[in-house]
Amino acid sequence: MIAGLLLAAGAGRRYGRPKALVEVDGEPLVRRGVRLLIDGGCAPVHVVLGAGADQVPELPGAVPVRHDRWPDGLGSSLLRGLASLPADVPAVVVVLVDQPLLSPVAVRRVREAYIVGGIVVATYGGRPGHPILLGRPTWPLLDRYAVGDRGARDLLRDRPDLVVEVPCDDVGGPVDVDTPADLLRLRRSAAYQPPG
Repeated sequence: MIAGLLLAAGAGRRYGRPKALVEVDGEPLVRRGVRLLIDGGCAPVHVVLGAGADQVPELPGAVPVRHDRWPDGLGSSLLRGLASLPADVPAVVVVLVDQPLLSPVAVRRVREAYIVGGIVVATYGGRPGHPILLGRPTWPLLDRYAVGDRGARDLLRDRPDLVVEVPCDDVGGPVDVDTPADLLRLRRSAAYQPPG
């Protein structure tokens, strides 16, 4: 089974509070991200938590992973999340907590395109985004790439031989919610679909 990994550890400095706790349509982004991965067919689902971890609500169906070194950046959260996964997990789908337009359909597409040992990345307008699937053989490569606020992007650039791209423009978007103004713009956009 392909696992899911939600990176939700940051402080959300530009937002003014941890984005994991920000609500969209009455649902915290962290719960929305867990639901995205579960609905996309991932199991187990691990959630890397840092800033505001003690305020995060129950996450049914997910394993919370405490990351005390979250100030080191997204890269350290990615490595912490990968290290938390069971040894028999062959691959993991990674998403970020602050991208509420990601779709379970996109998660399923990257899962279905998985080739053993490779990387599958959703693209939007021809540009790589999330979700991204990382086959276990690629995880050790990330030790040199996942540094500071960098995750797997430079690995994709340097090792195109490992990468399969899957267009997902028709099933969502990679918009980040970094500020309250971003969330207002998102809610007004044509791409936004409230649940239900």
